[in-house]
Amino acid sequence: MNLSNLKPAAGSTKTRKRIGRGPGSGLGGTSTRGHKGAKARSGYKSKIGFEGGQMPLQRRLPKFGFKNINRVEYKAINLSTLQKLADDRQISTIGVAELIEAGFISSSQLVKILSKGELTAKIDVTAHAFSKSAEAAIAAAGGTTTKLT
Repeated sequence: MNLSNLKPAAGSTKTRKRIGRGPGSGLGGTSTRGHKGAKARSGYKSKIGFEGGQMPLQRRLPKFGFKNINRVEYKAINLSTLQKLADDRQISTIGVAELIEAGFISSSQLVKILSKGELTAKIDVTAHAFSKSAEAAIAAAGGTTTKLT
């Protein structure tokens, strides 16, 4: 075996159709485009969504919903995450900087603390928002909550 007799596996390649190369090829004449009409001509392009004159889908269906421009989206962080962070790093104050450093959030995200999980450590937490139950749980463990604006 050498480079001069390498071939692809049998059946793995196909020869491409050479359209419009005369009647002897079997693909001359209309070149697989059918007879006449816009689709048979060069340069044919239909409009996006055009359904042959039938009312197109985007006009048949009504508009719905809206996007609230005042929506504020928070990244949810649970108490169990804070507990794990406090245990791993041996820290008593957790803020946005610590969460970014730990890889839980990016610098552009806002943080909301939620009450899923248990909190046993006394932690001072700084975040953009807190759920009422999370605030109560942090206070019950002896910690404090500070809201950023």
